[in-house]
Amino acid sequence: MTGMPGISIHVVDVSRGVVAQGLAVRIERLAGNERVLLAAGRIGPTGTLRELDALAAQCVAGVYEATFEVGDYYRQAGIALPATPFLETVPYRFGLDDVAQHYHLPFKMTPWGYSCFRGGA
Repeated sequence: MTGMPGISIHVVDVSRGVVAQGLAVRIERLAGNERVLLAAGRIGPTGTLRELDALAAQCVAGVYEATFEVGDYYRQAGIALPATPFLETVPYRFGLDDVAQHYHLPFKMTPWGYSCFRGGA
């Protein structure tokens, strides 16, 4: 739903050159000491989190956090990780100021690093 208000996520496992299908992701809005779960699911075959499609109506200006379960994803993919993996759960905190805009978050990852930013899509 690019171009429409809301949040979208696209995740690529750059270590293997594939979308990170099956990666567990959740999006929460942070309101003071409370966390409001807005969407949770797994990345689908297009690399996106379908549960975000209806999220635009719930977006208000404020602070949000996307959480990516990177360690579980790589274990489920059969990738050998150390007993204590370098990346297990990756939180990414970001702010929405103008909820009429679309906030696209491309997330690129390996077992050893990640990049997340506001994309232009």
